[in-house]
Amino acid sequence: MTKRYAALLLLAILVMTVCAQDKKQKKEDITTKVHNLNPIVVTGNGHHEYLRSSTTPVHVLPQREIQKQGTSTFTDILTRMAPNISFMPSATGSFLRMNGLSNKYILILVNGKKMMGDISGNVDIDRINMGQIKRIEVLNGAASALYGSDAMGGVINIITDFPKNQLVSVNTHSRVSGKGVFSQSANVNVNYKGFGSYTSYKHEEADSYRMNDLEYVDGKGESPETQLTHATQFLGYHSNVINQRFTYEPFKNLSFYADLGISRKMTDRPRKEEGWTGGFDYELRTRATRWGAGTMYKFTRKHSLQLDLISDHWHYGKEYMVDVYSKNRKTGEITLTTPKGDFSITKKQKMYNVEIKDIHKYTAHSTTIVGATWRNDFLMATNGNVDNHAYIMSLFGQHDMQIIDHLQATIGLRYDKHQTFGSNITPKINMMYAPEHFNFRVGYSKGFRAPGLDEVYYHYVNPSMAGRVVVTFGNKDLKPEKNDYYSLSASYYNQRLTLTATGYVNHINKMIIKDNVKIGAAEKELLLREFPDELNETLVNKMSTFGQYKNSDEGLIRGFSLNASYNLTNDLNITANYAYTYARSKTDGAWREIERSLRNVCTFSADYNHTWGNYHLNVNMNGRFQSRTPFPAYEDAPGFGLMNINTTHTFSLKRLTLSPSLGIDNILDKVDRRIDTSKRRYALITPGRMVVVGLRVGIN
Repeated sequence: MTKRYAALLLLAILVMTVCAQDKKQKKEDITTKVHNLNPIVVTGNGHHEYLRSSTTPVHVLPQREIQKQGTSTFTDILTRMAPNISFMPSATGSFLRMNGLSNKYILILVNGKKMMGDISGNVDIDRINMGQIKRIEVLNGAASALYGSDAMGGVINIITDFPKNQLVSVNTHSRVSGKGVFSQSANVNVNYKGFGSYTSYKHEEADSYRMNDLEYVDGKGESPETQLTHATQFLGYHSNVINQRFTYEPFKNLSFYADLGISRKMTDRPRKEEGWTGGFDYELRTRATRWGAGTMYKFTRKHSLQLDLISDHWHYGKEYMVDVYSKNRKTGEITLTTPKGDFSITKKQKMYNVEIKDIHKYTAHSTTIVGATWRNDFLMATNGNVDNHAYIMSLFGQHDMQIIDHLQATIGLRYDKHQTFGSNITPKINMMYAPEHFNFRVGYSKGFRAPGLDEVYYHYVNPSMAGRVVVTFGNKDLKPEKNDYYSLSASYYNQRLTLTATGYVNHINKMIIKDNVKIGAAEKELLLREFPDELNETLVNKMSTFGQYKNSDEGLIRGFSLNASYNLTNDLNITANYAYTYARSKTDGAWREIERSLRNVCTFSADYNHTWGNYHLNVNMNGRFQSRTPFPAYEDAPGFGLMNINTTHTFSLKRLTLSPSLGIDNILDKVDRRIDTSKRRYALITPGRMVVVGLRVGIN
């Protein structure tokens, strides 16, 4: 009933605002809209340039479009606005996929600097403060020539906002929704005589939930008998992130910056309860500290030299919320093994990175970049029996040039020296022909990825990950992965219409996969021998497979995307995107779909804007429809379609801006209520239709 009233309230607001049109309507200048379709980007070729001038295609999600979505999480923004990106929810985070490849092939940057930290292969994206973002740039395909290892599948670069045109500015964003979802962000920016201070804070929290509280007793669904379970499908949490940046420009040609970021996160899971399976005695706690410093000297307007230093420390572990006792199997004696409040580190990662880069415009139509990078990665995982590190040193160069009118080219080359896996060279070449209203791009790039420390050394067991037993073995005989990426794209644009079509092929040699090894008698004996304290026969009998990293013969991803955006009027825009991906790997001569790769995804949005005096209305309806999610060793997750609507009402009052918002997520009330089994996997993790209320406040 409450949901119906909320829907009626939302409809009433829309009707009243449309009926209240003022004859003094302010029409947005069409040239402004055209400019917004050609923003300045940096990710494609490593230097600032207009999007339509970049030989490397980049998908840009600007701040203004992000805010219209009415959400405050990184996963929701990319899921709604980028069809080639998906996040698979799990008990420990969000498993990122882009163009069929997992997060280990996708490099996530914040202002061009690598972000690290993962839990069980899931990116710790809760470190990202969406309230501070200026834009998100998505680069598809191999980018190792410029960004090195880990960029075989693409790059997501998060550009944060550091306004310099005001003495003091303050803005906040609050958002409340169902299932305990609440977020609050605040930014305070100060600029005075070359000195800048940028402070941001973000708090988020949400409750744990399941779509169905039942699971089959036998764990396989062969018997109809069910039982209640607390095994979480969405993991509740509360988190806090603080970022601080100081900048100083003593004179026009010289600038310095220093960054500090601190993040804390604690899960909020159900406790063990009589009559229910699952439940937890402990919470997962993550902590991260990241600092950076750098300087840039501009010899001339066309020549600059910059130095960047980054240190990133991240760890997570178990914090026990109750006293834990154990019973001696022989004597029957019960003893306290873990007191309440005890914390044990499960995984710790550290990264140190130094980069020096020279950018020089030797001519009016060319840009040359040369640079060097040194990075050292550390991994300590107690439950994975890993404590090791590896460094990589790199030299890279790139040259953008105009060959003739309307024809541009970019060539690049990178040399990497890995401590364990030796030397590697990755080239790239991109060309663009851009006659009036058209852009035609063709590109080839080679990629390289050294096996991760976890893939080499892991010896991991978790007897109760979302109610399942999970075992993973590393492999010291792994070989580095290399790929060849080919792309072709064409786009047309005018003042109202933008059309883009892109096709690509990504061929990966020695692709590292987690092979699902079927459990027989010999495998049971191996598991009991390797994990005598964590596993017993009862737990092993519930398992059907365990994971082990290995090199497959090859991987092959083919795909294309279609994008269309049309301004029907000055106030109404329609955008539609479609992505097709066919991702397979070949192991021992047999081809199979890559796990979690999506074959078909479509996103759309209808965006209405209108201004009456000091009041501005935005209505944004968006949706995502995707096909099944393949799990070769398990049961495929069914496809689904989601639709959302959000209205934003902006009141501009001199130095104060107020923007309340009201919306509905999951309008169609789509929920996956299947009863859980050990073979069942999920792509849609949502409790159903939810009302969303938000408020933005800006003070200048």
